[in-house]
Amino acid sequence: MRNNLGSLPYKVTDKVDYFSLRLLLGDQLDAQHSWFSEVREDVLYVLMEIKSEQEYVKHHRQKTMAFFQAMRSFANERANEGHHFLYLRLDQDENRQSFASNVYEIIRKYKIQTIEYQAPDEYRLDQILQDVAKHAPVPMHQVPSEHFLTTRQEVADLFRGRKQWLMETFYRKMRVKYNLLMEPDGQPVGGKWNYDHENRRGPDAGLHPPALPQFENDYTEVRATLAAAQPDTFGRDADPLWPVTRAQALELLEHFARHALPAFGTYQDTLSKQHPFLYHSLLSFALNVKLLRPLEVVQRCIAEWQARPAEISLAQIEGFVRQIIGWREYMRGIYWAHMPGYADTNHLNAQRPLPGWYWTGETRMACLSHTIGNSLDHAYAHHIQRLMVTGNFATLAGLHPTEVNAWYLGIYADAIEWVQLPNTHGMALFADGGIIATKPYISSGAYVNRMSDYCKGCAYDVKQRHGPRACPFNSLYWHFLHRHRDTFGRNVRMAQAYHTWDKFSPAEQAATLAQAEENLARLESL
Repeated sequence: MRNNLGSLPYKVTDKVDYFSLRLLLGDQLDAQHSWFSEVREDVLYVLMEIKSEQEYVKHHRQKTMAFFQAMRSFANERANEGHHFLYLRLDQDENRQSFASNVYEIIRKYKIQTIEYQAPDEYRLDQILQDVAKHAPVPMHQVPSEHFLTTRQEVADLFRGRKQWLMETFYRKMRVKYNLLMEPDGQPVGGKWNYDHENRRGPDAGLHPPALPQFENDYTEVRATLAAAQPDTFGRDADPLWPVTRAQALELLEHFARHALPAFGTYQDTLSKQHPFLYHSLLSFALNVKLLRPLEVVQRCIAEWQARPAEISLAQIEGFVRQIIGWREYMRGIYWAHMPGYADTNHLNAQRPLPGWYWTGETRMACLSHTIGNSLDHAYAHHIQRLMVTGNFATLAGLHPTEVNAWYLGIYADAIEWVQLPNTHGMALFADGGIIATKPYISSGAYVNRMSDYCKGCAYDVKQRHGPRACPFNSLYWHFLHRHRDTFGRNVRMAQAYHTWDKFSPAEQAATLAQAEENLARLESL
């Protein structure tokens, strides 16, 4: 499907007298929002490309390109429906490069009498717009985004007074609330809530993922804007693979339901050099900028499962539904329950700087080289690459959470803080002290070897703990357990690991710890 913006109507009308300004953010591209249920001549919609939004972290070039293309396409489509739009490009002289300055000037220029804005999903933007409202010369009101299945506080309300905020508890509640994969008697279809244990196969002869749809989007104007404004980006300069219109997002949803869903769960944790996208839906960007709504996504996939039960097992569809209505909504609830202080926690006192090869992929560790390289190429990595490769290493090496979070937020096209921060900070790094995870998600090289084809041909030997070719994950794993024994020694989920460590001879423990110290001293050259 081709999407050629042509000459975008950045100002679609010469009308200069509006009653209401409706402000949209770059991740609020929901054509199904009630705002667009009717065309109103007295309403001016505004979308802005803001310099400050490009600079609070360093972004992958393809992430910036995809956002700008999706925003411009959205403005174009709504304008063609008759809605009045003002769009400010990053390189326009009249763009004052801040929400406040632009809004106040638009109020003056277009005789605005009231402002509405949809509730932001990031705490930072929520505070910025509250400040804009405080100083605006006209009333400014927040309305719901209408996208999520829960309110900001619903997760906090569910777990109020409880020590552990288990996602499984929340997920079951969501299944019942929305009657998804449920029997009429209130029990889960198949008799079980969770089939995760069936979805853990590594690469094998059955791995034949379908080719992805190719979206022929014309990025000429976006590239011209970036050339003129020159924001500080990184990553490969290529056309993003993401859908940037609702029609394209629906096409990708159809492709996933028909071709990838039958094997999605089976290989959802697989790590493959040959197949970086596997059977994953790649719908996260479209969902997170709100081209799609979560309920329509899961309902479409459940319908496909119901139509093809012999081809799509219950384990495949349950795993996908859990990601969308369970994990995604749960992460948002965790975020809003614990911000703003959440981002500042550092439970394990991790202090080491991020190695430079996180920005280049130039490391001899094949798993990290491939995962980071693929991320630089596509602004994408799937959840196990993020959790058990880049995140696992960051945790084992004690990399500072602030630097790690900034890297994750910048490099992935689907990374918006409400979903990126709890996934990275809590799940991958255990920096929140266990609000999300009951144990750190760490492993030696054995897990990576079991789930991937990365270790074959690697410069390091995955079976060695120490020595010049020993896999760094191995010694760093045991070093992590050793140095954090006071924190995790009584954690029942880690008892087996500590039991194994205690069975090593004193000489083997000393050699392993010495190898880890050597690796930590030369992180840049691993």
